[in-house]
Amino acid sequence: MIYLDYNATTPIDPRVAQVMLPYIHGHYGNPSSSHSLGQTAKHAVEKARAQVAGMLGCSSEEILFTSGGSESNNMAIKGTAYTLRYKGDHIITSSIEHPAVLNPCTHLEEQGYHISYLPVDANGIVRVDELEGLITDRTVLVSVMLANNETGTIQPLEEISRICRKHHILLHSDASQAVGKIPVRVDELGVDMLTIAGHKLYAPKGIGALYIRKGVVIEPLIHGAGHELGRRAGTENVIFDVALGKACEITAEYLNESTLKDLTDYFFSGLQLIFGETIHLNGDPLSKLPNTLNISFLGMNGSALLAELGNDVAASTGSACHSGLITISPVLKAMGIPYEIARGAVRFSLGRNTNKDEIDEILHRLEEIQTKLEGDQL
Repeated sequence: MIYLDYNATTPIDPRVAQVMLPYIHGHYGNPSSSHSLGQTAKHAVEKARAQVAGMLGCSSEEILFTSGGSESNNMAIKGTAYTLRYKGDHIITSSIEHPAVLNPCTHLEEQGYHISYLPVDANGIVRVDELEGLITDRTVLVSVMLANNETGTIQPLEEISRICRKHHILLHSDASQAVGKIPVRVDELGVDMLTIAGHKLYAPKGIGALYIRKGVVIEPLIHGAGHELGRRAGTENVIFDVALGKACEITAEYLNESTLKDLTDYFFSGLQLIFGETIHLNGDPLSKLPNTLNISFLGMNGSALLAELGNDVAASTGSACHSGLITISPVLKAMGIPYEIARGAVRFSLGRNTNKDEIDEILHRLEEIQTKLEGDQL
């Protein structure tokens, strides 16, 4: 398998898998228990919390373990909405958020809350100049992702943060796609809450974290005993907590190296040589994740192109076919990408295990497809 779908999920890093083993086979205590088995588990959870905090540049007490990015987003958005209902009922998000943000907002709308959607430009960058025009005296939260999962476009959170602080509004960011690919430091971004998803970070599926700045109090989604400093009830998932901690610790090894960006640039250059002006890069060419290419192949259907590449190639499309009709990605639609361009979108997302031979093989297959198409047109 040539795997170019790292933005969908990542394999578990062998070092992450290794630290999980003792808590599968021997250290099975409940972290709330006072005996030695319980205390061993508790120390492991707190070490993991410190590792996550170290990556983000915050204190351990500001890290809450969750079941993944969706729970973290739901807790940040709903928790803020319920806690600050006395103050206001208005939330601002962007038009290109993941469903794990958009659907909680829709749920709140059904309960009488008001949601505004910040538009984006043709490169998928939110229009910060329109943010203040959306703010009212009832606005309690702004939620804007750090990097888009489809295009890789990085958002100007620092600018958004300055506006939020000026108006005393909380700022949440879904950083699921950004963590591990670019440096993410909560103080530099100026966020009050930030979401992490473990399976985007070479940790298992089913584990995540939510950074909550000290002093911010939000309503828990899960009520019960006083786990996670009373913010999330339920016996801690020790095995996956230690996995996420290790995954966060080892990100430092990759953030300053250019290998992934160089390989992605090499791939894009190869695509340009083969297809010339018959491809279109979706997203900002500069402010983007180092591993992501969202490419529209003009005159083609993205799903059909992937099928031509072969069953041993894993990538994602920006469109879907339902009952013979091709529907395009809501993200590309929000960017104003014309239908005839968006229908040919394919997202290639590279990762730590991607190598040049794999990219060369993909380029070779694409060149054969292009040659075949040119022959059919003659």
